[in-house]
Amino acid sequence: MITANARAVFHPEGPFKLTTIERRDLQPHDVLIEIKYAGICHSDIHTARGDWGPVNYPLVPGHEIAGIVTQVGSEVKKYAIGDRVGVGCMVDSCGECPNCHKGEEQYCLSGNTGTYGAIDRYGQYTQGGYSTHIVVTEDFVVRIPDGMELDKAAPLLCAGITTYSPLRHWGAAPGKRVAVVGLGGLGHMAVKLAHAMGAEVTVLSQSLSKKEDGLRLGANHYYATSDPETFKQLAGSFDLIVNTVSAKIDINAYLSLLALDGTLVNVGAPAEPLPVQVFSLIPHRRSFAGSMIGGIRETQEMLDFCAEHNIAPEIEVISANRIDEAWERVLASDVRYRFVIDIGTMDNE
Repeated sequence: MITANARAVFHPEGPFKLTTIERRDLQPHDVLIEIKYAGICHSDIHTARGDWGPVNYPLVPGHEIAGIVTQVGSEVKKYAIGDRVGVGCMVDSCGECPNCHKGEEQYCLSGNTGTYGAIDRYGQYTQGGYSTHIVVTEDFVVRIPDGMELDKAAPLLCAGITTYSPLRHWGAAPGKRVAVVGLGGLGHMAVKLAHAMGAEVTVLSQSLSKKEDGLRLGANHYYATSDPETFKQLAGSFDLIVNTVSAKIDINAYLSLLALDGTLVNVGAPAEPLPVQVFSLIPHRRSFAGSMIGGIRETQEMLDFCAEHNIAPEIEVISANRIDEAWERVLASDVRYRFVIDIGTMDNE
């Protein structure tokens, strides 16, 4: 077994503690990655605090991973020692179901294997990227394009693909009117990506406090949803709305903003239900949908798109001993726009 240093939570309220974890010995198609940076996702907090179900502790979160290949299995073909690579929200799937064959491993009918908090095919409990090393089968590793900085690549492995996938699937392009609900870690990436795809982009945020940022990131318009006039003014305006917030909102009010045949896609995952009135959908043939990350092929496509268009997340790099502070700031919406852990500081106290 391979020993890695890590930061783990031992109960729902933390705090993080320095510990060691074991990674499996390399199987023929595995790669060993020395993790350089790991992004902090709101999903890490939801999971660790039990919002989405029971958790086995200790838990090492982190599914926005960027690093360097340091060892490869005997039959690895895709990667070599020294390659710059990334790992996102999943590390395996059945590989046999129709969805996996379509390259949509995130929707594996047997359930994909999460990067942390899951049981892998070897019967081991998966632990994530708040650690110095990880072992992953080569088919669930992506290549980070040359010229893309590793610290900025890390959040693309969740925040980037989570917003890229629905924008591509529902056709964000010139002539399309796209609204992004929330300007946080996911939302700011949705704005950048939709703008690069040529769509007309509107940010719908609780207040105007981030308006200057939103317009700088690529939005054409910015509205405060705390103002009731916003919903009157924008009724029937959008072809696509991407809801990135992980809190309960009045989903029917946002559905009223869709044009004929428009779709509201939820990528934020609040713990509470979002009640939908059927008459918010019927009159204008509107759709309410969900989307979860993307497959490995699409994740690589997203990274290449970001490299081509010079798209990177806005990040704040922190040392590993500041994770607890960073989590509290995420909950307080006090980050612009993604925390990234410098794993080289893992042993710092």
